[in-house]
Order: sequence, then C-alpha cells, then structure tokens
Amino acid sequence: MSTPTLSRTREDRVIAGVVGGIARRYGWNPTIVRALFVIVSVVSAAFPGLLAYLLLWMLMPEGEG
Repeated sequence: MSTPTLSRTREDRVIAGVVGGIARRYGWNPTIVRALFVIVSVVSAAFPGLLAYLLLWMLMPEGEG
C-alpha cells in the first residue's frame, strides 16, 4: 500500500483543497485539520496562517481525480 503524495485534493476541498490534501496525505480527518487550522490562525492573528495557506495553494500540485 503506497502513501499518498502531498497534493491538493479535488474531492475534499472547501477553498483550494490544501487542508484536505494534507489530511489525506497523513490519514487524518479533514474536518479536524480544518478546525485546528482556523484555531491556530486566529490565535496567531490570522496573517501567518493565511500566508501559509496561500503559499501552499501556489506550491502544492493539484491531485488526480
């Protein structure tokens, strides 16, 4: 069984599929990862989280399917 590569997901996306792709890669629940991302972004004044999301959106390839 191969490990999924780190790529944006087409099936489990809310905005660009970044968080869904990270969750799929590590076998985590995407809803929990999204909630943690929002909490961390709010606690860190949102800017670093939004910047990281935008960078990942540009750098992560879009997955198949």
